[in-house]
Amino acid sequence: MATPSAQTSAARKAASAQQAALAELVDIACSHAESGLADMARRMVSALLDLTAAGLDPATVMRRVKSGNLLKDNGYAFTHLATSEIEAALRREVARLLPHAADAPAAAPATAAELSLVPLEQIDQQMALGAVSRPFDLQHSECLATLGVRLGLLLGRDLVRAAHNPFRPDVFLAAVDAAWRQFEPDPDAHGLVAPLLRPGLMFDLGPLYEALVGKLKSRKGDNADTRFSKTDDRASRQAERARRDAALAQQLRQLFDPALAVDEIPNLPQGSGGWRPSTASGFAVAPPTSPEPAAGATAGPAAHPTTVYASGGAGSAALPASSAQPLIELLSRVGVAAPDAAPGVLVLPGLRASLPQGALSRADETTLDLLSRVFGSVLQDDGVAPETRELIGHLQLPVLRTALRDRSFFFQEAHPARRLLDLLSQAGWERPLDADDPVYRAMRRSVERVRSQVDPEFDVAVADLEAGLAARDHIEEAAMAAPIAQAMRTEKRAAAERSARRAVALRLTGEQLIPAVSGFLEGRWSAALALAYTIEDSRPGAVDNATRTMEDLIWSVKPKATQEQRKALIARLPALLASLNNWLDATRWQDAERLQFFAALAECHASIVRAPIELLPERQLELALEAAQQDALRRVAQEQEEEREHARLQAEQAQAAASDPAAAALAGLERGMRLELNEAHIVRRVRLAWVSPLRTLYIFSGAGRQEAFSLPAARLAELLRDGAMRVVAAEGVVGRILSAAVKPMPAMV
Repeated sequence: MATPSAQTSAARKAASAQQAALAELVDIACSHAESGLADMARRMVSALLDLTAAGLDPATVMRRVKSGNLLKDNGYAFTHLATSEIEAALRREVARLLPHAADAPAAAPATAAELSLVPLEQIDQQMALGAVSRPFDLQHSECLATLGVRLGLLLGRDLVRAAHNPFRPDVFLAAVDAAWRQFEPDPDAHGLVAPLLRPGLMFDLGPLYEALVGKLKSRKGDNADTRFSKTDDRASRQAERARRDAALAQQLRQLFDPALAVDEIPNLPQGSGGWRPSTASGFAVAPPTSPEPAAGATAGPAAHPTTVYASGGAGSAALPASSAQPLIELLSRVGVAAPDAAPGVLVLPGLRASLPQGALSRADETTLDLLSRVFGSVLQDDGVAPETRELIGHLQLPVLRTALRDRSFFFQEAHPARRLLDLLSQAGWERPLDADDPVYRAMRRSVERVRSQVDPEFDVAVADLEAGLAARDHIEEAAMAAPIAQAMRTEKRAAAERSARRAVALRLTGEQLIPAVSGFLEGRWSAALALAYTIEDSRPGAVDNATRTMEDLIWSVKPKATQEQRKALIARLPALLASLNNWLDATRWQDAERLQFFAALAECHASIVRAPIELLPERQLELALEAAQQDALRRVAQEQEEEREHARLQAEQAQAAASDPAAAALAGLERGMRLELNEAHIVRRVRLAWVSPLRTLYIFSGAGRQEAFSLPAARLAELLRDGAMRVVAAEGVVGRILSAAVKPMPAMV
């Protein structure tokens, strides 16, 4: 159970985060206001000097002219005052929203001055500003309602009511009026500005509110585009693979550490069965009875007076000078010609047998044993083409020399020598067409580059082979360009249609619209919105435009309780109808049903505009704000429902992958992987050449340059589930064999 101090600390932390967020909103609002005040001041000058509105009172005319000229000559001073007043007013309003600290002292009783009556002049001023702010409240009712809902989410409430919204229009209007009263020294001219603060003269509050709503929305992290998203667990798979590699490296280090008591690697077969020792001259002879130590070295397994350290980074291991260096020198003298005597034959076990007993340290023996396993497995793998096995056989002694100098070969998958073996074994599953096959030529060049070198340059050989494989992939991609483009279009279209249907359905939830509009949105507008999703990449903003048009259409057919709302409807109708027609033209809907829809829409709009208004202005404003608030609550609830739906889909996919091995295997497929397909008792080896962005389609290339083919995700999962398709060696050959080498051998029955 949390202690009171812990609760207080958490509350303080939450309050601090809320305070920082609100302060950021104040900065945004002040920045927007400051950018619009200069133009507003110029409009105020024009309004004050417009004597047609001054009436016949000479004193009023003189005051307007005097104040107009004062503002014209000192506009910068006024904008500075107005900016300061707006910032101070917003910070006061924001401070009222924040809860008091838990340990704050109790508020002192109100003094007599605080309880005194408000002056009549101040009451008149507040009433005048209230009347002036009413058009702004109506004009921005939707944005204000949305802002109130999002402020409530920030503060952990249902919503912030309009009267308590720190960014409501009357706060800005009152600040501008206060700045004018400070700017104008004549008290009789203080009342000139308030009647002028109307939409069109005041700086535009619309972009300000949109910026505030956008900032609050982005705080939730829901501004990322998830329209075409799909659960991607590649990062988790890579992390899991990194953990496995680290565990394997730790096990291998234990094998190389002579101070640790670990089980020996089981002895390798030496003449029959799965292992084929070399028959090359000099490697199959019986070991001599006593070793001949090299210069500066002492024979025997226990005598290691000094050690030399191989260069190769943190993964390098210490090499006993009594064994590693003489063995490297021996390999340098005899290692070039020996493998060529019998291409593709395992020579490493015979090399170990030819050395005197005790001539090798434990680490050297482990190196020889592990490499014998690696090369033995590759050279015995019928899945690797014979031509490739022959090439790999030439690398036995060059790799051994490198591994003896730098044992990070066993710990680092990116080690050049290890990388070359992995690339050769992966590329070798496909038999070359002939000796001039481009990939085979690249493989041969890489092997020839290192086989005759005393200090092989594996990194250069790897770069050469990777370039050859990249050229192969480029040619393959060009050949598959047409099916890939078609698959991309099909996938994007299907995803767009799903997103459009879901967006329309969520938007219509809880709405009571006339059948003509609801049917239009579910049918024709879903197609238009799907088109917007499809072209969003090439035409950014298409989805927002189509969505906003849908929102405007729904708003247009709702009752309008005030004259201002009806004027707004009439003003917005031309743009709405133009946008509707543009999208419908894009979807090529040109039949008589379209004419019938627009006729029904026109009748609906006409009935809304002609309906009698029998409510007082104050009640009209209340109803308008209440409707806007309900719309804002519904929109935010819709966004939250979309987030929950996305999270649910992710959870379902994760659960399916955990409970269904086929789903997990499907999620783990990556481009370049090799698979076996067994159809009608015919086994085909294929390589995964392309995966669509949403992983709904997989294109494979066949061995022997067979024609490429594609499989949808559902069919591929079915094949994996039935065992008709399986992944062949998802990881590198060296890592796979090393993992098997350090595992306990199964008991013999």
